Amino acid sequence: MTTHAEPNYNKIFWWLLALTIIEVGITYTGMPKVVTASLLISTALAKAALVALFFMHLRFESVTLGLIAVTPLVLCVFLLFMLMPDSNPFHRLETASPGNEAAAVE
Repeated sequence: MTTHAEPNYNKIFWWLLALTIIEVGITYTGMPKVVTASLLISTALAKAALVALFFMHLRFESVTLGLIAVTPLVLCVFLLFMLMPDSNPFHRLETASPGNEAAAVE
């Protein structure tokens, strides 16, 4: 078992606080929703990474354990993009729209 230097938890706290203040500031900027959402997701991922790396001590673990921790995130992003076409509220079958009954019969 190898020992490692104790992380500076106060420094990590200040980084988390700064990222939280940035997140709150982002919500008041009036940017387009897509930009706001991507910036908020990015800062949330950065905060999650800081917590996982230092408070859960993943920074000092083997690469395999880190891959185990990252795998659910990769799967969530993959499923999000794969299911995105099905979540379009404007997607309708042409035969189901009013006035196309004749086209469906022909």
